[in-house]
Amino acid sequence: MSSSERQIAELAVLGVMVVWAGNFIVVKSALEALPPVGFTFLRFALASATLMVLLRWREGSIGLPRRDLIAICGLGAVGFGLYQILWTTGLQQIAAGDSALIIASTPVLVALLAVIARSDVLTPDKFLGGLLSFTGVAVVIASGPGLSLGGSIVGEAITLVASICWAIYTAFGAPFLRRHSPLRTTAWATVAGTLVLAPVAAIQLTTVDVAAAVSPGVFGAILYSGFLAAGIANVIVLNGVRVVGPTRTSAYQFLVPALAVVMAAAILSEDIRLGQVIGGVVIVAGVLITRGGAPFRIPAGVRNRA
Repeated sequence: MSSSERQIAELAVLGVMVVWAGNFIVVKSALEALPPVGFTFLRFALASATLMVLLRWREGSIGLPRRDLIAICGLGAVGFGLYQILWTTGLQQIAAGDSALIIASTPVLVALLAVIARSDVLTPDKFLGGLLSFTGVAVVIASGPGLSLGGSIVGEAITLVASICWAIYTAFGAPFLRRHSPLRTTAWATVAGTLVLAPVAAIQLTTVDVAAAVSPGVFGAILYSGFLAAGIANVIVLNGVRVVGPTRTSAYQFLVPALAVVMAAAILSEDIRLGQVIGGVVIVAGVLITRGGAPFRIPAGVRNRA
């Protein structure tokens, strides 16, 4: 990959981080009208349909070899299905900003699991940057009551397990990108995740009047969260994994909590704590170290490790 292709891929991933930060706010608001897995199923059904149509249009076919189909769908069941069940359930019990902060532990987990999956190499810079960013997350967590070990501990634990699910998908999904495009891989993983969500969603949606609950705002949330955050964004992220590797790509996820905290304050009136600001600066510093220097400068000799 050329330097310009790497820069474009990283810029696109950075844009996804903004979309994902906004998704915490969008989903948090929508969960006031719909049950968590029910809402998630609706947006993932939209994402699956969108991705399959795009796959057929861009690549002329939608199939996968049976061996890869089973593996990719298995990863999708964990990375999209189980992750979404856990994340949205936890989000009902804790603040949107704090949920984003816990999910920010994912890149550290990805860096470790990628070594096990042999899809990346844990260099000293990546280790130091990940450790520093995770320290920033810890500073934010310790700064106030948002993540106390009181009534919200179940929600926090559920959210942490969700981050492990996403890390497994990212680290172990990288090798398949040598044989298949990010669009094809994401499309099938999303379909598998949607199928996992379906039975739980069917039970939850019977408890509400869906027609009455889906207001224009909730419908807009489904479009944003399904088409952008769950559909197009995940294709862009897997392309980043293919071009610059899973560890460097996932490092940008440390930016999501800082963005989500600011958005949650502006839209949901959640408080911004001094520790969140300090932790956010540390997080950004860790991201820069992990990716090798100043923003969008690709170090000489870096090769594609995906």
